[in-house]
Amino acid sequence: MTDERASIRYVVDDVQASVDFYVTHFGFSVNSNVAPAFADVVRGPIRLLVSGPPSSGARSTPSDMNVPGRNRILIVVDDLEAEMERLDAAGVPFRSDVVSGPGGRQVLVTDPAGNLVEVFEPKG
Repeated sequence: MTDERASIRYVVDDVQASVDFYVTHFGFSVNSNVAPAFADVVRGPIRLLVSGPPSSGARSTPSDMNVPGRNRILIVVDDLEAEMERLDAAGVPFRSDVVSGPGGRQVLVTDPAGNLVEVFEPKG
């Protein structure tokens, strides 16, 4: 049986802190959690794999690549200002100002390991 959701792996320093972040701030649900090695959380079609230092996923990462990249997951919201106020009140760190483009507006935040999350409000 195959899983029809897209899976994304983030390598993190603290699996439980990452699980708490995505569940608390972005409405993910825990699918499995064997911290400190691994957990996966889901939201709709997204399955986010968080791999800690003892996991095989983290161990296979070349040491010179063990920093957050420019890739990110995107969370669609209806009201960017309200989301920013909620995240700011919760102490979530912002990594950008609001950027507007032809499809909408976005801001970047980081998870506890420094991985990027784009909070996006589409136009219209």
